[in-house]
Amino acid sequence: MEALQVVSSATQIISCMVGAVRALKEASTAIDEAPNRVQSLEVFASELENLARHAKQKHGHKLHSSRLEQQIQSLTGLVERLHPNIRKMRRIVSKSKMKNMARIFWYSVAGDPFSRLIDLIHADLNWWLELQTISENVQRAIDSTADSVSLIHRINVEQGYPESSKCFHVRRLLEQEDSRRVILIVGLSGIGKSCLARQVAADPPKAFVDGAVELVFGQWCSRASSHGSKAEYHKRLSKKLCRLLVKLGFMKAREAPTLDLEDVWYMLQAALAGKSILLLLDDVWEQDIVERFTKLHDNRCRYLVTTRNEGVYEITEAEKVEICKDDVMEMSKEILLYHSLLSREELPAVAEALLDRCGHHPLTVAVMGKALRKETSADKWKKAIGNLSTYATCAPGPVSYVNEKEAENTVTIFGSFEFSLQDMPEDSRRLFMILAAISWAEPVPEICLEVLWSALGHETIFPLVVSKLVEGSLLIKTNPEYHVHDMVALYLEGKVNGAVETLLTGSSDEAAAAVAPWLFVFGKDEVKNCAEEKMKVLISLSHEREAVVALESMVQALMASKSISELEASRKSFSSMVGPKFAEFVSSGSPATVAALAKVIRDLFAKEDYYEYAHSLENTEAIDKLLELLRSCSDPATQTSLFHLVAKLAEHGSCRTIGKVLVSVPMDHLAELLSPNAEQWHDSVFGTIMSFIKAGKSEAVQMMLDSGIDRGLIDLLERGSEVAQHHAIAVLKAFYEMGGLRGRFQAGQLNLLPWDARLSLERFVLSDRSTAASPRPQTEEETFDTIVGGDRKQILKAMQDLIPIIEKAGNPRIREMILRSPLVESLADMLRNVSSDQDRMESAFLLTTLACSGGESVLQRLLDHDVVSELVKMMNSQVVDVQDSAYTALHQILFCGEENKVLKQILKPGQMEKLVQSLSGRSFKTKELSMLLILDLVEMGNKPCVERMFALQVVEKLVNLEKSGGVFSGVLVNFLKGLDKCKNLSAAERQVMRQQVVKKVKASIKGHKIESRIIAAVEDYLSDGSWGSSSSSRSCSRRPKR
Repeated sequence: MEALQVVSSATQIISCMVGAVRALKEASTAIDEAPNRVQSLEVFASELENLARHAKQKHGHKLHSSRLEQQIQSLTGLVERLHPNIRKMRRIVSKSKMKNMARIFWYSVAGDPFSRLIDLIHADLNWWLELQTISENVQRAIDSTADSVSLIHRINVEQGYPESSKCFHVRRLLEQEDSRRVILIVGLSGIGKSCLARQVAADPPKAFVDGAVELVFGQWCSRASSHGSKAEYHKRLSKKLCRLLVKLGFMKAREAPTLDLEDVWYMLQAALAGKSILLLLDDVWEQDIVERFTKLHDNRCRYLVTTRNEGVYEITEAEKVEICKDDVMEMSKEILLYHSLLSREELPAVAEALLDRCGHHPLTVAVMGKALRKETSADKWKKAIGNLSTYATCAPGPVSYVNEKEAENTVTIFGSFEFSLQDMPEDSRRLFMILAAISWAEPVPEICLEVLWSALGHETIFPLVVSKLVEGSLLIKTNPEYHVHDMVALYLEGKVNGAVETLLTGSSDEAAAAVAPWLFVFGKDEVKNCAEEKMKVLISLSHEREAVVALESMVQALMASKSISELEASRKSFSSMVGPKFAEFVSSGSPATVAALAKVIRDLFAKEDYYEYAHSLENTEAIDKLLELLRSCSDPATQTSLFHLVAKLAEHGSCRTIGKVLVSVPMDHLAELLSPNAEQWHDSVFGTIMSFIKAGKSEAVQMMLDSGIDRGLIDLLERGSEVAQHHAIAVLKAFYEMGGLRGRFQAGQLNLLPWDARLSLERFVLSDRSTAASPRPQTEEETFDTIVGGDRKQILKAMQDLIPIIEKAGNPRIREMILRSPLVESLADMLRNVSSDQDRMESAFLLTTLACSGGESVLQRLLDHDVVSELVKMMNSQVVDVQDSAYTALHQILFCGEENKVLKQILKPGQMEKLVQSLSGRSFKTKELSMLLILDLVEMGNKPCVERMFALQVVEKLVNLEKSGGVFSGVLVNFLKGLDKCKNLSAAERQVMRQQVVKKVKASIKGHKIESRIIAAVEDYLSDGSWGSSSSSRSCSRRPKR
């Protein structure tokens, strides 16, 4: 019986029971007939119970399908409710005939419990049948609606800015088929160009069936900002365009910022082909950007461009829309009312004079309105007008402009900033001034601003301090990040030296040590250089306390990275600062300093860093010092860091280092850290164990077994979390491969473990693949020949005979025979035989067995014949059994121990895209299996694999699946669990990826009715089961003294 036949069989039985219940009700007054009817019900109930038990046993390996599991559970629950009621009915009808006659008379007066029991059973049966029907109908309706809705990109519009007549004019231009593809919106800085463009793009004409997408370029993406370097300008432009490709769901590259600009344009050409999208290109500074977009062909896209650069304005092939003072006068009063929180009746008459002094400029009006919030005194409004004039006169002139009209407008805006600042508390003014050190080319995480503020004041008042800047329109908050208007960024350009003086020179060394890493990651180019020099000075034994603060701050700044590429760039820079001083710190630093260094090294060093710096410790007493600290340490956080460092040094060190470590390392302390209640240390502990295995091989395994580490792993299998069980199985498998578990496990012991853990262990514990198979060379060769040249009936029979042979493919003789024969080619050809589903399923099973049993050489032969690609195609079959067999095969091949080779096949161009597209397909089963395979790939994948998923908007697609509920409920939490299970990610990479997932989830689920539930589930998992985060990333940062 197949898994999906369970529900069908149960439905048939229950339908018969419904008929039996009706007959029983009719016979409830016929005393002679009732016992037989009850007996029929008992038989049906027993069949139903056997069906549920048999289904659970037979399909235990398929309970990864939550839908199947729920159906079996509902069936079991139905049986549990039926039995008591049927027993009660049996007792009633088993009484004597005389008593039954009396029963009929009594029930006619007091009510019939027999009839009530019949009604209860009837209701239970109908409930189960209706539940199946409702589930199928609801799912069908949801799928139908989802299939009919195309993916539409949307843009959010700003609040507080009413639509002007120019907005309707731009929309009309877009609706005209004969108008040019580019519409240029030009005007003074802050006059509302971007706001107008977003208002149009938020509700684009119907012709743009694929919606609208926004891309902000800014001054950062210009030749002037790149100091005239063409290479730097192209690098920045490439980075911006890659962000657009990600938004469009077309990002294919592993490391987007490293792509050549021309390659990015080719990808953009492919991404927009056939699409009808309104592209909002905001704040463009270079003419060639627009010209490049206009050369993209085979699409129906239009370009809405905002600029204040006269060079861009000279583009001839464009409709030009200029926003002038007359355009904003019609809405400036509405803007003032919105931001001042006053009604028309409350607004002082002098407000008109303020609007004139502001030039009706929207940004200036908004800033002044917020500064005068809820203020109704005419005198204070008059004073504000005078102060604005004074501040505008004294405001620093913008160095980036030569146009006189633009310069005059800019100093007025700057004057409004000065006025707004003077009306704020002193703490908010100080925070605003140090923001000049930050590069505002991209949004900045809140934690960065909080750390910078910690150098000036008490961190507890940071929310109040920063909220004043947000209220005054000097800072814009988009949880959990901040950004600024381009005019605010321009104003801050003249304050950079003062910010550096305040943060790095004028503050204490400890405060400077805390902020320098953050300035290095998020600061302007000239600020980064100052921060790097400061860190090089402070990371020394002469500044031991400050060095510890700087090291801890480095890790926190790394964890705030918004992408893996940014993380890797910062990590390399930090490791180049710390690495040369590594040996000196370990040899001569205090125990507290060495402990802090060990915690940082875990997140900072990559494999190449250990290779480079491990040998510098071999001729010193550093290894002995680390081992002594480890033996005397009792703090679990410090223990895990020291264990990790020592194990990595052994893994990448010489034989002398390995010997010294294995002789002295306290393995019993490591075993204690495997407690199910110490889950926060497990990530580091499992990594440590694997490093010891790589370094010391069987000798290290034996030491760990003698210390009871295997018992700790078994305890995790019994009582640990799902993630802990996964890693415990991986370690036990490594132990077994080193010969460390042979004879330690019996089948009876494994039966005590959870079923999924037991199945995983049985693969390698209960089958010794080194055992030679019974020699039957002639029969095996004949079987191979039948597969290659027999008729269909002979082939199917030979396939069954092949199973015991293939299961012994680990035997060198059998493996060599398989490799010499055309068996793999024939099985791969059968996968492509779409005319026979049975052949395809049998072939998939045999190929899976070959991959799991035959080792690396056999698996490579399978991959050479493109088996993975064919299995992915099979997952899109219309036959459910074929789909199930394809997924099962891919799952087993991926987990057979050579995942890197399989991943390389899946990451081939176009392969991952096909899989991701299946998440949005029409077939419910295809979406379910594609989701499961995606989760498998996260668990067994690596950094390029997960980055490819992010680029293809897998998280966003999983959010859409989560919205539909059912089997897809919890998929986002399972995605995060997969990241935690992934052994190929560092703690820092895992932390950054988690942040990316949360950010994508919040953006995709925003406004949906289940938004709060989904976000709560994700955040609950990260807070309760944020497994594998480094301790330093969990703890609060060390706050510097002022």
